[in-house]
Amino acid sequence: METAVDTKNNLIDRLRERGWRLSAQRRVVAEVLKGDHVHLTAEEILERAQDRLPEISQATVYNTLRDLVAMGEVRVVAADDGVKRYDPNVEVSHHHLLCLRCQTLKDVHPLGVEGVTLSDSERFGYELQGLDIVFKGLCPSCKMELATQ
Repeated sequence: METAVDTKNNLIDRLRERGWRLSAQRRVVAEVLKGDHVHLTAEEILERAQDRLPEISQATVYNTLRDLVAMGEVRVVAADDGVKRYDPNVEVSHHHLLCLRCQTLKDVHPLGVEGVTLSDSERFGYELQGLDIVFKGLCPSCKMELATQ
């Protein structure tokens, strides 16, 4: 299983391999994206980036995220609240577990879903580009909160 440090280093290494200029601002955004796949929003990434590099602008963070998504180095995952979250864990095939109350997203690696595909008749002429599965439920914290209300 990939660790937080591996994700950070792999993303930075992958960007270097692509010849992407790693300015201080871009590096900070890449470093913020490391972690235990918390699936941060753009606003959360901006806040954490500004903690490390106060002069980084909102436009720089948003443009960097747009570029990373376009390059396939970061995935956008939308929760039920409609807010986009960014997932740097693109090298390991996985799905997500969503808490319907607090909107927390976790990476999961369930058995038996990797081979899931659509038959030719169900594709309606589409060329499939990927598969996103989101399992929905209540996280332990929200479940406990609701039980005590």
